[in-house]
Amino acid sequence: MILRRIITVILFALFFLILELNSNSVWGWILLALLTAGFTVLFECGVMKSSIPLKATAWCAYFLLFAAVLFITYPPVKRVPAVKNSDPEATGIVEIRDGKVQGVVNDDRTVEVFAGIPYAAPPVGDLRFKEPQDPTPWEGVLKADSFAPMSMQPRNVPIYYSLADLIGYHDYKWFDLSDNYRPAISEDSLYVNVWRPKDAGKDLPVLVYIHGGSLQTGQPWYKDYSGENLAKEGVIVVNMGYRLGVFGYLALEELAAESENGTTGNYGMLDQIKALEWVRDNIAYFGGDPSNVTLAGESAGSAAVSALCTSPLSKGLFRRVIMESSTVASVKPPHSYRSFDDALASGRAFMEKYGVHTLDELRALPAEKIVDAAYSEHHMTVDGYALKEDPYLSYQKGAYHEEAVLHGFNAEESGPFIIFSRADLKNFESKIRAYFGKYTDEVLQYYPAATDAEADEYWAEIYGAVFFDYPHYAYDRLAVKNGIPHYEYIFTKHNGRLGCWHSGEQVYAYGNIPQDSKLYDEGDRALMSTFMRYFLNFIRTGDPNGEDLPLFPQNDDSLTYLELGDEVKTAHEKERKIGLFGILDRMQNE
Repeated sequence: MILRRIITVILFALFFLILELNSNSVWGWILLALLTAGFTVLFECGVMKSSIPLKATAWCAYFLLFAAVLFITYPPVKRVPAVKNSDPEATGIVEIRDGKVQGVVNDDRTVEVFAGIPYAAPPVGDLRFKEPQDPTPWEGVLKADSFAPMSMQPRNVPIYYSLADLIGYHDYKWFDLSDNYRPAISEDSLYVNVWRPKDAGKDLPVLVYIHGGSLQTGQPWYKDYSGENLAKEGVIVVNMGYRLGVFGYLALEELAAESENGTTGNYGMLDQIKALEWVRDNIAYFGGDPSNVTLAGESAGSAAVSALCTSPLSKGLFRRVIMESSTVASVKPPHSYRSFDDALASGRAFMEKYGVHTLDELRALPAEKIVDAAYSEHHMTVDGYALKEDPYLSYQKGAYHEEAVLHGFNAEESGPFIIFSRADLKNFESKIRAYFGKYTDEVLQYYPAATDAEADEYWAEIYGAVFFDYPHYAYDRLAVKNGIPHYEYIFTKHNGRLGCWHSGEQVYAYGNIPQDSKLYDEGDRALMSTFMRYFLNFIRTGDPNGEDLPLFPQNDDSLTYLELGDEVKTAHEKERKIGLFGILDRMQNE
């Protein structure tokens, strides 16, 4: 009996944990408690005391009924509220080009948030795989109090994301009844969000942010890059949803033929340009200065920013850029980009896979059926319209838009990408050979691993250098050639959460370390203040330097950075990585 009671308690705790991690509604917890109580009463009353078959049946019924509870209390789908307060104060009404909007005020009444404002018509039905169109003006007042659905993307069960927060980010908010739902997802996702200071005034600098996610996943309202704390400092922040995966980057000759612009394959990029045009036409209504716009992005969002710097369609829509952990400035960008021929070949393979022969059939396919094609269709390309040529060639000709650049990368970019592909002495050389081929022996001279620990360390450095560091190195040289003022950082700060892994810097740069988080200490918060001040100065003037800040040097030799870590100081590239960059140069130009 004691053993059964122990097992019951353990199972109840396990099932309760599953319901919590899966964000099931509170009814799931109530039903589980009732189910467990009833099950316990049956045993305590001796109903099944002497019958092993009845006991086995009861245990099976307990598991099956829990599965039923898990199913019937599955978290509902809803839009994410723009602020945490369940009953927020409404803002005044702002009249923009297409109608009137009313947002909500944040908890400490310092920032107004206008969420879910359409910047383009929903790209559904006949508008799927077409250039974004103007939104339909609306009557009355649009309640902009919640974020629009995230763009269509592959999606896992909620428990997956909870475990990612818990295991990958070391960060999870337990027993929070405010998040017992699944964020909405839809093809209808072309909306902007605006954060502005309360009582904003006029002619404030503007930051437009493009989220990352390999052009496959992501959403514009994630807490790490929320615009709230930059807005408190007098900056208007805008971000947007844009088409992802197959919906944003499928390329077909038939689609190009039907387009009046002859374009295909860059629908996500065209969405980003449409959002920038919305900023140009509307941001003054919120108090922003359309002539003082900084365009920023991280990871694939940064790659998108890099491409937009050379798009003929984005000229005059921004002045300066911030690029975090990616560019497409190298001869052969390592990710988020491909040739037009490769894009068309992939598009034909997509049509064959789904047995589609006409564009009408293509547009009739349910979004849920083709969303997993994001794994193959998530690359920008040279379509002759949004991009006339490879960005590298545009920079060689001096054809670009940015007046100044703040950019950089993290010391351990590779962290999340090699969790399941660690290196040791047995596989180190084969991993190097798979990528570097005939240059393997030369690479091994720079990285002569003698132990498993060294092999793992070197593999992490090489992976990060190839996919993240080198693209910034490539941009450096182009910026020097063209005389573009550019300021480069390397982020090296460890903490209890992401540390200096890929995307770990964002919570610092955007001022979003939670006040009550035990994953960060006072040193982290001091660095956040410094990093954010560099960002703010750059957004306002194009120069990150300011009073009482360590000098942020212009990078004139491609080898000097500002290190943002336990100390803020000038740092120089490691000799072995410089050698690796030389090898990558030769590979790029073959």
